[in-house]
Amino acid sequence: MEKGEEKYSGSGPSEPVQDNVDYNLHHDRLSRYPLVSKLLHWGVEYRGIHPVPIEERIDTQFNKIFFIWLSGNTNILSFSTGTLGPVAFGLGLRDSCLVILFFNMLCAVPPAYLSTFGPKLGLRQMCFSRYTFGYYGVMVPSLLALMGGCGFCILNCILGGQALSSVSNGSLSWTVGIVIIGVTSLLISFCGLKVLSWYERLSWFPVLIVFLVAIGVGGKHFVNPPPAEPATAAAIFTFGSVMAGFTITWSTFSSDYTAYFHPSVSPWRIFIYSYLGLILPIVSLQCLGAAAAISAPFVPDWNDGYADGNVGGLVAAMLHPVHGFGKFLTVLLSLSVTANNAPTIYSMCLGFQTFIPPLVIVPRYVFSILATAIVIPLAIVGQHKFYSTLSNFLGIIGYWAAAYVTALILEHLVIRRGDFSSYDLRHWNVPSKLPLGVAGLGAGIISFALVVPSMDQVWYVGPIAKTTGDLGFEFAAAVTALLYIPFRILEKRRWGY
Repeated sequence: MEKGEEKYSGSGPSEPVQDNVDYNLHHDRLSRYPLVSKLLHWGVEYRGIHPVPIEERIDTQFNKIFFIWLSGNTNILSFSTGTLGPVAFGLGLRDSCLVILFFNMLCAVPPAYLSTFGPKLGLRQMCFSRYTFGYYGVMVPSLLALMGGCGFCILNCILGGQALSSVSNGSLSWTVGIVIIGVTSLLISFCGLKVLSWYERLSWFPVLIVFLVAIGVGGKHFVNPPPAEPATAAAIFTFGSVMAGFTITWSTFSSDYTAYFHPSVSPWRIFIYSYLGLILPIVSLQCLGAAAAISAPFVPDWNDGYADGNVGGLVAAMLHPVHGFGKFLTVLLSLSVTANNAPTIYSMCLGFQTFIPPLVIVPRYVFSILATAIVIPLAIVGQHKFYSTLSNFLGIIGYWAAAYVTALILEHLVIRRGDFSSYDLRHWNVPSKLPLGVAGLGAGIISFALVVPSMDQVWYVGPIAKTTGDLGFEFAAAVTALLYIPFRILEKRRWGY
């Protein structure tokens, strides 16, 4: 046992023995079919949201979670999100980078913290959320998480398709590129967590090389002109809400990737791995994106590649000086989005089962096909509205995610006093033994009374936001924090759970 690990005695939350029997029966029954049997023989993961029993939580390669977060964010989507600072909000390089740094330092804490719950409980994130939002109530955040995951996959497919098209000088359309990215992501997510972890351990390195080469050959063109107008509080907070939407929404998937870890692992170790895996790529690539977007108007080749918000074209133009090798690097960069899509689709598989509980008997990998079938057509339809889609999407999903995370953490730290044994795993699938969810849903919904007037979106600017900028993320968290504890106490007194 390494220094800092906890000695584990095997005691903890009660194991859902009967559900494990039911899971094994479903598994054995379906494995009689030749195709299913072959997939299982190849190592394709079957398990969905059924809790991972203690005897199967044996993975001690804890640094896997660092690489999942690292590779999941070392891609062109992180780069493109950074470009929004100067392009969409008129911020200079210094102000863009400061917003990127401080908002991400804050918003990376919840997903890193929630990653520590997987080894202790063996529960996937949305299944664990039943202990706060209830069996039926969790369908709301499950649906929102599915929509958020779908949105991220759409953005990734568009970016990857743009980059592939740029390499071919337009002979390969964005549509074909989108299909290539979508199918590649499907293959990785379909196989399950073992293949996903292996892929994420490796995929970040080629992308790092791509960006280092881009900086090496294009660094001389970076400039830092003063912004046309001084930064305003409104622009800073609105850009900050975009940063929150990008990072904090990983919280809806956090424990999905740690549920097979041995429960003896120190929570601090998982937290640090997760936090660094999030912060290092997100902050560095978003700042690079801001620098490139500010410099593009001063470099004709970059400006041409960046026409119509084509981020893939911008990166391809940055790599143009290395000619054929630059095209090869651009292909690698386009494929980098699969490292974000694959874990997202993996978690969407689990989200389908919490949103529609009877689907728990369906093998997990079936939903990889379903998710991809939804993502590819939507990406094709929205491919020419990337920037407006990106800024609006990231701003909106940050609101509900802030309320969701606040309720979840308060339930654990205040109501359950940080005691993992208070989560009775025998009841993970028993509606009458779980909270009703009135407190979590009620606090979150009421928070939108302040969120809506604080929103700053292209299609709506609330009266508060007109003066302050977008404070919806902050108000969602603050109001939920004020209301959840008294609501939850009343809920327990009324219904007992």
